[in-house]
Amino acid sequence: MRLTLQMLISHGRVARKMGLGPQSRLNMLRNILTGLVRHERIETTAARADEVVFYAEKLVDYAKKGDTDEKAMKMATFWLTEKDLVPKLFKVLAPRFETLSKGYTRMARLPNRANLDRAKMAVVEYKGNPFPPLYPVKKENELTLLNQLLKGYREERGALSTKA
Repeated sequence: MRLTLQMLISHGRVARKMGLGPQSRLNMLRNILTGLVRHERIETTAARADEVVFYAEKLVDYAKKGDTDEKAMKMATFWLTEKDLVPKLFKVLAPRFETLSKGYTRMARLPNRANLDRAKMAVVEYKGNPFPPLYPVKKENELTLLNQLLKGYREERGALSTKA
């Protein structure tokens, strides 16, 4: 792939375009963020998920300041298009992440969309949600070679310590 001069120089662009313009991008991010706060887990394209994670983390940071903080309320009312979610943000999500300083969200890649565009998909979720985990819990397998060797070593060591 040949790099062009436009690809090398960003000219101050720090965010993906995503949409028809800056207002379209903001509206799309607000709608995705509103859905994330409402459902606590959403499925979207990987590019949109990557963008919205930053705003989701910032929104929880502001919410942890409390609903009496003017800037926190202003941010919540701007980013959440459904105003009935503002209390949920302050009373459910903020206390859940009170002990964490960052890392409130988790993103998992999904297989590409099956229809014509084959877009890369991802799931974004707030940690501690009521849904089943995205990744299955790894079980310790007794039959692996390493576990069998460790088991034999422990038995051998136990047998030696009882003889001495």
